[in-house]
Amino acid sequence: MRGPTSRVQAQYQPTTGHTAGTDLIGYKVEATDGSIGKVDKHSDDVHSSYLVVDTGVWIFGKHVLLPAGTVKTVDQAERKIYVDLTKDQIKDSPEFDKDKHVGDAGYHEQVGSYYQTHRRI
Repeated sequence: MRGPTSRVQAQYQPTTGHTAGTDLIGYKVEATDGSIGKVDKHSDDVHSSYLVVDTGVWIFGKHVLLPAGTVKTVDQAERKIYVDLTKDQIKDSPEFDKDKHVGDAGYHEQVGSYYQTHRRI
């Protein structure tokens, strides 16, 4: 089975500055046009690396899953992660569903398709 990032880059690019094993929970997440929230959960799994971002009051506590391939830079000193998506793209993304996250191929396809469509080239 493919992970939630089946059609998008499922791993952090070497240029991001992320080191596998680094605890990213609590890091602030910055879209291309402003802050979107903080990392609530993350995974460094080889074929399915991702961030779960708590958007807080910005969009009423929605949690979103961001594939590792959307990460541009991880700033360890500032505890910030910069992603290559706009706030609107993140706001319109499928909500993270902890119950469907594990083992639901349809959910994984929905998330993967959304980010494939919104990739910057």
